[in-house]
Amino acid sequence: MLLTLAWGSLFFPGLFALCTWGLRRARPEWTGYDCVMISTRLVSSVQAVLATGSGIVIVCYCRNVVTDRHWLARDYVWFLIPYMVYDTYAMYLCEWYRTREQNRRHSLTIFRNFLSKNRLMITHHMAILLVLVPTAQRLRGERGDFFVGCIFMAELSTPFVSLGKILIQLKQQHTLLYKVNGILTLTTFFFCRILLFPFMYWSYGHQQKLSLLHVPFRIPFFCNVANAFLIAPQLYWFSLLCKKAAQLFDTPPAAKDG
Repeated sequence: MLLTLAWGSLFFPGLFALCTWGLRRARPEWTGYDCVMISTRLVSSVQAVLATGSGIVIVCYCRNVVTDRHWLARDYVWFLIPYMVYDTYAMYLCEWYRTREQNRRHSLTIFRNFLSKNRLMITHHMAILLVLVPTAQRLRGERGDFFVGCIFMAELSTPFVSLGKILIQLKQQHTLLYKVNGILTLTTFFFCRILLFPFMYWSYGHQQKLSLLHVPFRIPFFCNVANAFLIAPQLYWFSLLCKKAAQLFDTPPAAKDG
């Protein structure tokens, strides 16, 4: 456990520092905010790939969705803890650079703006650290590695979300790449963060010879509550993505005539 925590504590901040250094040397015309923001997105994408890969391995290995075990289901959670702490600081660093380049505000004002603008994401990170980690590592006992793997696979959409943010920062919203990436973002988000939950219920029902509709009544009540809390922010973020996609493909009449 301690060794995995130590590796995560070195890996993610180290990768962020390496990306920032490389971008500043490769693109000296970019601002400090550009380099920090893009580095943050690159590290998020790397973490997402690692989490998704771990999830696929776990899900494919666990034939019995309740009792089968795989070491990654516990070890990757320890590796994830330093990332959540790092990512919270990286988001603050992005806000600090962005605000510093616009005007010189007091650090306390920057921190307040950071908390206000990133309220949902900070709550998301805190919920993972304070609720999901204890649940995944202790409270669930020796069961449910399959479902932990499913949760890891939800990260598949993150690289596409990150690429979209990078393209916006580089003012590439007009490109074909941005539109294709938008479609991929919606698709992966819908399948891996929305349909993921019915899939987990279906998998348990298939294992126990139950119909999908009967599963919520045959599992512990707190499992349904936990899933409701997990899917709620996903539905909110998906609605925001749909609104952005509608704006992206809603070409004004004047543009069509021209």
